[in-house]
Amino acid sequence: MTDRTLNWTSSDDAMVENAIRRGATRRELLHMLLAGGVALTASGAILGRATSAFAATPKSGGHVKAAGWSASTADTLDPAKASLSTDYVRCCALYNRLTFLDKGGVTQMELAESVETSDAKVWTVKLRSGVTFHDGKTLSSQDVVFSLMRHLDPDVGSKVNSIAKQITSVKAVDPLTVEITLANPNADLPTILSMHHFMIVQDGTTDFSKGIGTGAFKLESFEPGVKSVAVKNPNYFKSEGPYIDSFEYFAISDDNARVNALLSGDIHLAASIKPRSMKLVESQPGFVLSQTTSGNYTNLNMRLDMEPGNKADFVAGMKNLINREQIQKSVMRGLAELANDQPVSPASIYHNAELKPKAFDPEKAKFHFEKAGLVGQSIPVIASDAATASVDMATLVQQSGAEIGMNFDVQRVPSDGYWSNYWLKAPIHFGNINPRPTPDILFSLLYSSDAPWNESQFKSTKFDSMLVEARGLLDQAKRKTIYDEMQVMISEEAGTVIPVFMSNVDALSGNLKGLESNPLGGQMGYAFAEYVWLEA
Repeated sequence: MTDRTLNWTSSDDAMVENAIRRGATRRELLHMLLAGGVALTASGAILGRATSAFAATPKSGGHVKAAGWSASTADTLDPAKASLSTDYVRCCALYNRLTFLDKGGVTQMELAESVETSDAKVWTVKLRSGVTFHDGKTLSSQDVVFSLMRHLDPDVGSKVNSIAKQITSVKAVDPLTVEITLANPNADLPTILSMHHFMIVQDGTTDFSKGIGTGAFKLESFEPGVKSVAVKNPNYFKSEGPYIDSFEYFAISDDNARVNALLSGDIHLAASIKPRSMKLVESQPGFVLSQTTSGNYTNLNMRLDMEPGNKADFVAGMKNLINREQIQKSVMRGLAELANDQPVSPASIYHNAELKPKAFDPEKAKFHFEKAGLVGQSIPVIASDAATASVDMATLVQQSGAEIGMNFDVQRVPSDGYWSNYWLKAPIHFGNINPRPTPDILFSLLYSSDAPWNESQFKSTKFDSMLVEARGLLDQAKRKTIYDEMQVMISEEAGTVIPVFMSNVDALSGNLKGLESNPLGGQMGYAFAEYVWLEA
């Protein structure tokens, strides 16, 4: 959001809020605003807006129970392997990153005091002093070396291996200084280090079941696919937070059950509720909604290396059969922005606004299906509540297909086991992708030839080379030109249909305070436990 009269952005709000967190006085804040060219008459209004989140005094104590929407027996406390939002929530509570993104999308320091470079290729990271792990060991540069380098070990199975491959060396210069060298320049490195997977773990860790990190909470118990309980870290290095004594986190996959658990007082937060549940929550006194619009989406994936996705006309037909406007209005109840089959959302400065969404055109779709020789054949489509709104989307595809003689067999499978048994594997299935802060990260994770989550098995040497080229450019305009073309390539050539970017809505009890939006996703970028408090 931008205040047009003042040219003041959410990033500037975040700057003021961070100053407040550091203990800045009102006089110091006014000087900061005046130095930035803000008129005295306007500075008061800005200060009031930016400080509104801090009007209430955080309270200490209490136990918070929160429910996500998806869990698996493969749930992990190894940040390198985290893939579900439940993993991210737990890892954010137990560990810290070198950097993090504030609510304005600005990269801030966390375990690092500074991340600097002169050429975008060799980076120097200065660490905070006096930070300790849950077991009392002091954080040192060797922990950072181990944490970053393990992403390069194929035996680790890191979800960001393809991103980490750009790192050629990480070495400890001294106990609190680390030097990171990249194969090629990448100006995005400080932002990349804010990703959930790049949490810093203790040197030599092989057993992650204890969740020993530097984070705001210490692990008390963890049952994969069931629940976790964490307690406040009394030796946390940040001066503020956590406020709550402990929190319990688990998944309730059924949306109605998750909302009912909130309304009945069993939980304080119900993550990512469906649009149709919003009115019910809003109608009940003592409950509020928290909306985050970022790059989250549910997509339809057609593997290009399997039948029927190996037929280009089938893929083209599906892209014409998806009624994006209906998904936006009916399925998402207006809480979404139309998308154009590529993952860079309109919130990004690199979004290609010239690339228009494909029109809903059943006759054109039928032409392609006939050309592929698939009219009248039964085509399985795997959907699950694990992938938000995928069942509703699949039903719309089925209905639209029936009108042109296509038989889509929608197979609704359980949430439990969906991500390990169906996602990335079934010929036609749905994915649910959480926001990522840069196009480079999105493309590296999802569309490069060696991407770990290459949902449609899209392969292009041209795309791969463009990814490397853009990464090294400090000229933003040139970078955007390349990213624009890459978005067109994905939209036209990949087997992924991204109909809308979804607004994430978390529902919470009115006595749970401190929750804000964050560009890394719902539940405050999955880091809510550190910042919320309970009021009586």
